[in-house]
Amino acid sequence: MQTEALKTLVVNALEDTKAQDVVTMDVAKLTSVTDVMVVASGTSSRHISALANGVVKDVKEQGIQPIGVEGKQGSEWVLVDLGDVVVHIMTPATRELYDLERLWSDLPTDLERDGKARS
Repeated sequence: MQTEALKTLVVNALEDTKAQDVVTMDVAKLTSVTDVMVVASGTSSRHISALANGVVKDVKEQGIQPIGVEGKQGSEWVLVDLGDVVVHIMTPATRELYDLERLWSDLPTDLERDGKARS
């Protein structure tokens, strides 16, 4: 499955389970680890678990096996690694504390780090 289709599948799964404030970020130029990060909030650890389970269920139905799921039971932050797409599901307080959207938007690209280009 192509990255864009996988991102759409993930966002739809999150929205089906009533995720809050779903944000997608193209980080392909910032890291070689993944191409897209999806960040969403859940209202409680139980809701976060349901959101993660929904994502995993939907991608498995499409024949995609998650690389890993971290922080399952009773967690304030669950990460679902799908390779080209990494999903972060957090409580609003945890999301505010770590502020991944700002962190990733402030990073220089690989070219900027190497001093080859400046935007």
